Amino acid sequence: MVDFPNEIRINPAAINKLIIGGVVVVLVGVGVMTCFYKVDPREEAIVQRLGKFTGQPVTEQGLHFKLPFNIDKVTHVEVTTVKKLEFGFATQAAGTRTRYSPRSRDQADASLIVSGDLNIADVQWSTQYVVSDSYNHLFKVRNAVETFRAMNEAVMSEVVGDRTINEVLTSGRSEIQQEVKDKLQSLANQYELGIKLDKVILQDVNPPEAVKESWNDVNEAQQERSSMINKAQADYNKIIPKSSGEAEKTIEEAKGYAVERVNRAQGDADLFKQVFSAYQKAPEVTRKRIYLETIGKVLATQQRDDGKGGVVVEQGPRKVIMDQDAKGLLPLLNLNQEAK
Repeated sequence: MVDFPNEIRINPAAINKLIIGGVVVVLVGVGVMTCFYKVDPREEAIVQRLGKFTGQPVTEQGLHFKLPFNIDKVTHVEVTTVKKLEFGFATQAAGTRTRYSPRSRDQADASLIVSGDLNIADVQWSTQYVVSDSYNHLFKVRNAVETFRAMNEAVMSEVVGDRTINEVLTSGRSEIQQEVKDKLQSLANQYELGIKLDKVILQDVNPPEAVKESWNDVNEAQQERSSMINKAQADYNKIIPKSSGEAEKTIEEAKGYAVERVNRAQGDADLFKQVFSAYQKAPEVTRKRIYLETIGKVLATQQRDDGKGGVVVEQGPRKVIMDQDAKGLLPLLNLNQEAK
């Protein structure tokens, strides 16, 4: 059996000491735990003392000391990691085969942009950037990321609005990406967002779903039109040069014929002048020679009616015309040739 005292006496001073000691231990523990912070290689640390920035961002890696009990507040900013904003789509899982989650209503509305020819394009794009100035990124503009997102939508609407729908869908994609990047970087510098753009990527550009089928029909018709034009151009390139060559050939033949006729006429004229000169010197002899040559030509040919109202001239056997009083001419004639 144990006898307990009827009254338990409590010493208030001892209890107070125990409480104060416990509080001191807790405060010391909390103070020690909040006196240090760590800086990773990919980030910078911004230290605020009682809400005021203390100076340059801390970039040195490892553990650093700060005042405890939230007197110094540390904000870590990643400055080497490439971050991405997505517009009109959302990446669900990145990897070899990236999966995209269904678009929300706000994302769908943000991607519908009116082009310069008053058509609507469903433009899906992403912007990759890094934080280049951690102080400006935290303190110069409230909600820097949301502001940067709004800038993306405004600049993309402006750039697409300066182009036709065909440029946006086909040939103008690279120009749009570069122009949006340049204008975004200029705005980010102007607003001191502390952001450096890496690239702007047009993920996909399509007509709205409501008119997609009709748009595809139009594209097929345009492709067929281009195909027919190319075929016609090929036929043109095949036929026209050939016709041009034949025309040049005919022209050159005509020029040659003209030169030949002119030269022949010139030769006949020169021959006539020579005959006329000889005639003036010996009219009787020249007249007789011309007569004999003409008779020889006439007798050497035979003419007959062709039955159609025309005359056919046929070459006859050779004839020799001589003076009836001439003697001793037989040795001069080639009778063997005549017999043949």
